[in-house]
Amino acid sequence: MNQKLHSHLQSLEKSATLAINERSAEMADAGQTIYRFGFGQSPFPVPDSIVAALQDNAYRKNYLPVEGLLELREAVAEFHQEVDQINIEPEGVLVSPGSKELMFTLQLALEGSTLIPAPCWVSYAPQGDIVKRKTHYIKTNFKDNWRLLPEQLESAVENIDGPHLLILNYPGNPDGGTYTIDELNAMANVCRKNEVLVLSDEIYGRLHHKGEHVSMARFYPEGTIVSSGLSKWCGAGGWRLGHFALPKELYWLKDAMASIASETYSCVTTPVQYAAVNAYTEHETVEDFLFHSRRILQTIGRYCSDRLSDAGVKVNSPTGAFYLFPDFENYREKLAFRGIIDSSTFCEKLLKEAGVALLPGASFGCNTEELTARLAYVNFNGKESLKLSKSLSKESTLTMEDLGEHVDNVKAGIEKLIDWLKE
Repeated sequence: MNQKLHSHLQSLEKSATLAINERSAEMADAGQTIYRFGFGQSPFPVPDSIVAALQDNAYRKNYLPVEGLLELREAVAEFHQEVDQINIEPEGVLVSPGSKELMFTLQLALEGSTLIPAPCWVSYAPQGDIVKRKTHYIKTNFKDNWRLLPEQLESAVENIDGPHLLILNYPGNPDGGTYTIDELNAMANVCRKNEVLVLSDEIYGRLHHKGEHVSMARFYPEGTIVSSGLSKWCGAGGWRLGHFALPKELYWLKDAMASIASETYSCVTTPVQYAAVNAYTEHETVEDFLFHSRRILQTIGRYCSDRLSDAGVKVNSPTGAFYLFPDFENYREKLAFRGIIDSSTFCEKLLKEAGVALLPGASFGCNTEELTARLAYVNFNGKESLKLSKSLSKESTLTMEDLGEHVDNVKAGIEKLIDWLKE
């Protein structure tokens, strides 16, 4: 057959996060002990009442509107109004099979350039490459907690052809950090002055460890698209339901994206949309679930960052999500003697020699010679950890000792990593 790939797709590879998950599973199935810090999947089960709602609606088989079930869009809009304090109407909500699909559709629909603070989630730039969109990384630094500074954004806008789409992700993947109110306000001022469209990827917003997430849309409502979904806070990644929330000023964009959706995925699975209504309306159940999820993640995240820091690794304590982005620069000389001079080689040898799976910083937009990597601290028993946390008072301080055997894999993996570094 005389068939060929488009030339710009010939170097396209499978998403690094999905690839490490599959490889780790294969190695574990082959009998190797693997400490799986590579894939960022929530360890917590979907709340029982939301699972029951999915079961109750399994009989529904008809197509739903492309934009999403109206009842669900109303629930999502109400959530953003009450929790995020932003003015989103049901007409401004677009539901899709995962927020990832909407991000791709957005980059397909828009003209101009995409600005991405790096390190960043692995799929933003490849999506732009697929649709031949110009993508530019803005390098951030450990000392700034991997946050984009307003002056960096200003400089990028001045030197890169527009119109500009800025993608912000916080609490961040891969770093677990977030922005303060002052930082968001300063960023909003730069965006407004330069007419920068913002995609605020807040998929981990409800997993801010103190429940204090603040949306960028509060400061720049007319130019911000908020992205979220069920995969992280609800533990329902495989259900594939995400959403965009757009202000009235951007309905022209929402309509174009809906048209693209109508010619591609049509709509999200019907039973999942009906079940998702419960995820956004069962406030007492969800808030209790989130309290314990946050408390557990904060405890484990702090433990991992403290142990690595004590071992001489440069790492910031997380404020949300379930990631760390350690920098192993302090071990560069020792690692060089073992033939390790870049992040990809670092992670490859770490996996082969110690069975510890991390993802290299190069996968997240960092220079390959930097010795950075993402660590997802999710390899613990989420179901039993929730039960344990719920057995304690909400006023008590949860410890790793309280979590006991449910977090043994995390502790063992961190110690294995440290021992390997010190060989």
